[in-house]
Amino acid sequence: MRHSYLCALHETLCASAAKGWTLRIFTLCLKEELVAACVVYLKDHSYGEYVFDWAWANAHEQHGLPYYPKALVAVPFTPVPGARLLATDDNARLALLQALVGWCGQQQLSSLHLLFISGEDRAACESAGLLLRQTIQFHWQQPDPPWTSFDDFLHSLTQDKRKKIRQERRKVADAGVRFRWAQGSEISAQDWDFFYRCYAQTYREHGNPPYLNRAFFERMAQDMPEHWLLFVAERDAPELPGGVKPIACSLIALGSPDASGRIGTAYGRYWGAVERVDCLHFEACYYQPLQWCIDHGVQRFEGGAQGEHKMARALLPVRTVSAHWLAHPAFADAVERFLNREGEGVAGYLVDLQGRNPYRQSQP
Repeated sequence: MRHSYLCALHETLCASAAKGWTLRIFTLCLKEELVAACVVYLKDHSYGEYVFDWAWANAHEQHGLPYYPKALVAVPFTPVPGARLLATDDNARLALLQALVGWCGQQQLSSLHLLFISGEDRAACESAGLLLRQTIQFHWQQPDPPWTSFDDFLHSLTQDKRKKIRQERRKVADAGVRFRWAQGSEISAQDWDFFYRCYAQTYREHGNPPYLNRAFFERMAQDMPEHWLLFVAERDAPELPGGVKPIACSLIALGSPDASGRIGTAYGRYWGAVERVDCLHFEACYYQPLQWCIDHGVQRFEGGAQGEHKMARALLPVRTVSAHWLAHPAFADAVERFLNREGEGVAGYLVDLQGRNPYRQSQP
């Protein structure tokens, strides 16, 4: 929700009206004092959201009712939980949300969706009568007292998980791959170019164009360099100038430091490779970032959307919440019944996941 981040998305045309993201900014003032604000997007599709409502859209269309454009309160292409309704207090937050719902009704929009919301946002949405939907992400958390080394962390795991991680790391090392990391201004233009090559190739391999362009990451390097950490996998290449060849990388986002300078949260974001090495993805996206977090006292590492395979790498399931308002009463009732059933399924899934805790003792 940083101004620099949102501006970069729009000014580089990654999130633009031409791509189905039409921006509206809502503000709430009390006696000329700004007390609440949020970004709203009119969406012509449901791509880049990570909370899936395609079935709701299909149901509307099958009954001759348009679903798009819909209203979305979210950060484009970013499944990171946090505040979406920025407000000075709970009353201002609720008033802003009520104004949003009223505006959606006036514009005859099918629906309003708030994704990956904070606890304060959730309380406002419940008060306003919105429907809540739960999904699962996987986060790693430091204990108290924190681990002092990666080996210390490994010893907290069950024997089979500890053995598996060591085997996976050994495969990468035995392939002659080593890693370096760079943060902020230490990330060179060549590093950013190589990262983008890897990032774009990952999307192409899945048959999709990348959401973000090179200009966006150039803006990140200029405007928010301190919030990015890059891990680069390299191997020896005597035939090349410098004798080293980069083969993969992963980009991590970093939260703002506290008063002591300590970063509270790191976010796994993007990865890619130009060569295939067994277990390289796990090393680049989990083990290297986790080792960095331990070494630098970072409290939490969020692994992004989906992926229960992350539990084998010691990321535990965490509930995330979205909120939804649908204009058509019959569809609102149908979606509410669906969400009740889905919520029961998510609760059962969470119980099953908790039974597969990778730690020898449950984490706090």
